[in-house]
Amino acid sequence: MVDENVPHGIDPTIPSVARMYDYYLGGKDNFAADREAAEQIIRLARDAGSNVREVALANRGFLVRAVRHVAEAGVRQFLDIGAGLPTQDNVHQVVQRTAPGSRVVYVDNDPIVLTHAQALLADNPDTFAVHGDLQRPADILQAAAAHLDFSRPVAIVLAAVLHFFNDDDEVTKIVTTLRDALVPGGYLILSHGYIEPDENDTDKIDEARGVYRRSASGSIAWRDRETVRGYFEGLELLEPGVVPAQDWRNDDPYLPPGLDKGGVLGAVGRRL
Repeated sequence: MVDENVPHGIDPTIPSVARMYDYYLGGKDNFAADREAAEQIIRLARDAGSNVREVALANRGFLVRAVRHVAEAGVRQFLDIGAGLPTQDNVHQVVQRTAPGSRVVYVDNDPIVLTHAQALLADNPDTFAVHGDLQRPADILQAAAAHLDFSRPVAIVLAAVLHFFNDDDEVTKIVTTLRDALVPGGYLILSHGYIEPDENDTDKIDEARGVYRRSASGSIAWRDRETVRGYFEGLELLEPGVVPAQDWRNDDPYLPPGLDKGGVLGAVGRRL
């Protein structure tokens, strides 16, 4: 993206976590401020023995495997909240290869994300992109209901988005509202950032938090496995449970360097 082509309503000097994530994955849909912030996070993670790009790829791999599994299990409706910028193997591409005719609704609050998604999906009658703010999950459900039938099973996807909310109680309320919309046979697919720091990493973690405080999200909050497991209350947690994203039903034994000190936890739960 050339920086002079700035959509109306976008301040290119404020980093966007969606565009930073796009940069981590090697994408081009980002501004100088996004690249600068992303490089700061890459450097801090590298100094702490982690690899942000491998973390992003691990999260993407988990998402692909999870939505494919759910589609193979018979679900034909997907709601992807905080979808981010288009990449290879988007949710609709994965599930519609598995089950043609599946309906997918993408939700994001970033105008650039929506512009790209709507252009990408213009010729796909079963896939939609709508504006929504995760702070108002009931409004998201209402908007998605124009395209999805919530009286039938839906898979709700929250991939690497909840850690941009610092308030634990707010996150619990968001997840509860969305989870309560699931009928039997519906799924929650969720991934969330975590770290396993040692005492030498404290300054790096604080500096990373500062980078995200200056972004449009305004915060980042890593959470542990027990907290993430709590988001699946009332659901059957599929094996292997809450695990590092690269370990969720992954047949590839290779562990890229930089994923042993944290990254993203992934899990899938089903409403019985």
